[in-house]
Parts: sequence; C-alpha cells; structure tokens
Amino acid sequence: MHTRLILKELESWKKKPSRKPLILRGARQVGKTTAVDLFGKTYPQYIRINLEQKEAAKIFDQFDDVEKLAEALFYMNKLKWQQRHETLLFIDEIQQVPKAISQLRYFYEQIPELHVIAAGSLLETVLSENISIPVGRVEYRVLRPVNFYEFLLALNETPSAEALTTMPFKEFMHEKLMQLFHTYTLIGGMPEIIQQYAKHHDLQALSDTYDAILVSYLDDVDKYARNSTMVQVIQHCIRSLFTEAGKRISFAGFGNSNYKSREIGEALRVLERIMLAHLIYPVSAAISPMAGDKRKKPRLQVLDTGLLNRYAGLQIDIVGTRNIDEIYEGRISEHIAGQEILSTSFSPLHSLHFWARNKKGSDAEVDFIIPFNNLLIPVEVKSGASGKLKSLQMFMDNCPHDIAIRLYNGKMNIHPAKTPGGKTYHLLNLPYYMASQLTNVLQWFKENKTK
Repeated sequence: MHTRLILKELESWKKKPSRKPLILRGARQVGKTTAVDLFGKTYPQYIRINLEQKEAAKIFDQFDDVEKLAEALFYMNKLKWQQRHETLLFIDEIQQVPKAISQLRYFYEQIPELHVIAAGSLLETVLSENISIPVGRVEYRVLRPVNFYEFLLALNETPSAEALTTMPFKEFMHEKLMQLFHTYTLIGGMPEIIQQYAKHHDLQALSDTYDAILVSYLDDVDKYARNSTMVQVIQHCIRSLFTEAGKRISFAGFGNSNYKSREIGEALRVLERIMLAHLIYPVSAAISPMAGDKRKKPRLQVLDTGLLNRYAGLQIDIVGTRNIDEIYEGRISEHIAGQEILSTSFSPLHSLHFWARNKKGSDAEVDFIIPFNNLLIPVEVKSGASGKLKSLQMFMDNCPHDIAIRLYNGKMNIHPAKTPGGKTYHLLNLPYYMASQLTNVLQWFKENKTK
C-alpha cells in the first residue's frame, strides 16, 4: 500500500506549531506500522523502535530522563542529534512497556522539536487499564481498513479514484466504478488482502490470508482477557461476530450461547476497544446533538466486510450478483456503507449512529445518521422506488432541514421529493460507491443547489 489517506493527516500533524506526540490507534493488521514507515520517508532522519524486542524494551527501562533516552536512540541509529527537529521517532508496540506511554508527556515537555508517534497492536487494552496516560500531552488518530478510494489507488485505478472524488460526477464512469466497488465489497479493506489481490487478482488464493487474520485475533485474547472464563467468552464473541453483523443484537445468549448479558457485554466492549467490533446505538431525535441511546439494542458492525463475507460464507453470492442490496437481506450493502462512512474520519471520537423511532404500530429505522453543518442528515441504504422510503420520510417530517441521502444500485441523481406529511425535500440518490464521499457531495450540493 503506497497511498493511505492517513498520510495527509500525519503531514498536517507534522506542520502544526504546537505539535504533540501522536498515538496512532487502530485494530490489528490495518496497516499502522506500514503507514508510519511510509510517513517516515518524508523525514531526513527516521528512527523506528519496536518494544516487542527485548533489547529495545530495556532501553526504556534504563532511562528515566527522556532526553538521555532520545540521545541514546540517536547514537544507536547513527543519527545526528543536532537534526532532531527533522527526525521522526516511531515507538511501535508501545503497550509492551507501559512506562513508555507515560514518558510521552516528557517528550512533549522536554524535546518538543522531536516528532514522536506511538502505536501498538494491543494498545487499546493497555489504555483501558490503570496506566498513567499523559492527558493533554498527546494527540490521537485512528487508522481503519482501506476504504474504496484507497483501494482504487492500490489497484492503480487512478482515473477511477479521481472520478470518485470529483464533483460534478462524470456519469460515464458509473459502470466501471460499480464493478470495482463490487470487488472491493467482496474482498474488503484489510491491507494484506488488497496487496495480494492487486498482485495476483486471484480471489481463491486469499482464503488462507483471511484465516490467518482471524486466528491472529483469537490468539491475542489471552493477552487481554482478565481470566480464563473471559478468554472463552471473548473467543466465542469473535467467532460469532460475522454471523451476527448487521443485526440489532441482544447481549444475553449472543451467538446462540448460554452466556449472560453481563458476560457478553463485557466481552463485546473489549472487542470495541481493540476496534474489531462497533456497537452502533440508535438516536431518537432528528436534531443535534447526536447521542446514542445505550438502553436500546445496538446494531453490530465488524471491522471489515471482507472478513464478514469470508466467515459468513457470502463470497460466492456477491460474485454472482449485480446488486449487493440483494445479499444477506441487505445487510452487506448496509455494512459496507457503514465501513466507508467510518473511514472518513481519523478521530477516535467518530462513531456510527442510526435513527430509530419505537412507537406502538409505527416502528421506523433509518440506516445511518451523519452530521453535516450542525444538521443530522439521514442516509438510507436501499434499492427500489424512492417512494417506499417510509422511515426516511418520517425522519424528514421531524427534522429542520430538507436534505436526505439514499445509497443504492443506480446512478447519481437529485430530485425533489415529498413526505406523506406534505414536506418537500431534496433526495440525493447516490450509488453505493459514494459512501465515503457523502460530506464532499453534501458540500457540493450546498454550494450549487441555488444556482
């Protein structure tokens, strides 16, 4: 992977005059180390230290003074201390030495000119423990799986990537982008999978890599489960994620088990921390601020749709369809849309929400709600006639604006619509592959709708 959007985010961080050490968070195997290595090439001097290696870990134990620690690292790597302002220090697998996490604040206070990034495959489990995290002295960014735009670049489909991000959209690119998006939906966004596919274009050859990724998650459970019972519960949840994804779930008996709500709740929250799962809670209001109701059943989103397809046995179905909304009762089209929407932000505070109204005789749900200019924009993922969007229309009757989005199998078009209550609004019908571009499309529409 030679191009990830996180690199632009890191470049902005690099240029900040009040730059703080940055902790790069994200699930295992989403490409954190590779991304920082690529970013390190933009510096005259680059130091990477992996704290899983015993010799490297000893260095952090030997020094309490971070300036002396940094000088030692420069000496060991034969780099010039005088050029520390042009140097990136990358501390990988930082969770192996909790003391190193605490020391990040001193890099900021004593050597602010040195650029410091930290990451770790199990960092999230350490951040939840009683560790002295330097609050206010570090910044956070999140790296998620490769999104569709990055996928196009990985396949050297540069004209398609440019068309995806250019408004007004070039309609003649629709069929090509739809075809490529089906492939992306099939294989997902794990970097190793995409690298293999880009090189060989052999779907069958990816099976062993998918299996290895899942096994790595199962093998890690011993490292962060608090006891042997929780090891079993978490491993059960990992195996069940891919058959329950896309559904609103109950904790009690999750995955056809006998486990209680408390046990499953704790296990799923652990999987949320390591970013293997996301619990999407509903909102009931149609105006800001947006706050999920954790008293209601959440919808389950997993890390990657490609992993979901593999372990739910859906790959053959996707290969043979022209409309992903027909697969898995529409859950795959909805799931990949959620994955794409998540990919648009590098903030650890960014999360997904959906809208739900539960009243006797008139339940309604809108697949996603996204913030835009202090408004909550409804996003429905559905093919078929726009007149059948009953839940979306109910939301529009209760919101203070006139913009709604439908992601579907067709071409981009915008037309006026009317709710049963008589409210007129603009319905932006967008092809599935634009899910990562919703903010760009909304901004373009806002600037041009009065022209």
